[in-house]
Amino acid sequence: MTAKIIDGKEFAAGVRAKVAEHVVRLKEENGLVPGLAVVLVGEDPASQVYVKNKHRSTVEVGMNSFEHRLPADTSEADLLALIDQLNTDPTVHGILCQLPLPAHLDEELVINSIVPEKDVDGFHISNVGLLNTGQKSMVPCTPLGCLMMLRDHHGSLSGLNAVVVGRSNIVGKPMASLLLRDSCTVTIAHSRTKNIEALCRSADIIVAAVGRPEMITGDWIGEGATVIDVGINRIDHPEKEGKTKLVGDVHFDSAVKVAGAITPVPGGVGPMTIACLLASTLTACCRSNGLSEPEGLTA
Repeated sequence: MTAKIIDGKEFAAGVRAKVAEHVVRLKEENGLVPGLAVVLVGEDPASQVYVKNKHRSTVEVGMNSFEHRLPADTSEADLLALIDQLNTDPTVHGILCQLPLPAHLDEELVINSIVPEKDVDGFHISNVGLLNTGQKSMVPCTPLGCLMMLRDHHGSLSGLNAVVVGRSNIVGKPMASLLLRDSCTVTIAHSRTKNIEALCRSADIIVAAVGRPEMITGDWIGEGATVIDVGINRIDHPEKEGKTKLVGDVHFDSAVKVAGAITPVPGGVGPMTIACLLASTLTACCRSNGLSEPEGLTA
C-alpha cells in the first residue's frame, strides 16, 4: 500500500483562486478591496523572502498590499505607533508583523497591540481565547491550512482520533482546538509523552509539528492513517557532501508505505500558509463590513 500524496501546492493554488474570485465579487458588488499590511523590522534574510512572497501573492489575488520596512534599531514606541495607525486605517483589513523581531522589541506586546479583528496571524491573546472557547476568531494560518486539507480528504472529521505531536502556540495548540471544534477526539503529544509511538499508532490523523527531523517513522503510524507533516527542517544531505535537504518531522519514505494519505516536505503544508493568510485577510474584510464570509475558506 502506498499513501495518497496530498499536494499542498495544488491545494494552495485552489485556495488562492477562490480568494481571487471572491475579491473580484467584493469589488464589483461592494466597491471593497481587501488590504493586507505587512510590517518587517530589520534585515533578517528569511523574513525578507517571506515578506516578498506575501506581497507578490497578495497582489496576484487582487488585494492591496501595504509593506512597511523598518530599520533593525526601530524603537518600540515607533513600531507601536505604526501599528496604531494601521489599526485605524479603514483600507487595511489584515495586519501582520513578521517574526522574529529584533531582541530589543517585546513580541507579545507588539502582537497584542494589533486589534484582534485585523490579527490575521491569529496570535492575539483575544483570538487565542476565542478559538479555545469555540467562538469566532482569526485563526493561525498553518493550522487553518492543515484543517482545510484534512476536511478535503476526509469530508467530515467527526469522531476521528487525532494526535497532534507538538504543543507550540503557533501550531500544536491551535491545531488541537480546531480539530476539537470539528468533533475529533484529540490528544496532544510532546517530548515528555510516555509511549508516544503506541499513541500515534492508534490515531486516524497525525499532525506532526514538533520540530525534530524525521522523528515519526513508519512504525509509529497505523495503517491507513492520514499524516499531516508541518515540520520544516534542514539537514545535511545523506548523498551529496556539503549540501543540505529539507525534511519534515515525519520520515517520509517509511511513512508513505503505511499511511492512507500524507503531505510531503517540501510541497505539503508550506504552500498553504500564505494561501490561508490571504483567505484570512478576505475573511477579516468581510467581517468588518458585515458581509457573509467566504465559503470553504474559514475554520
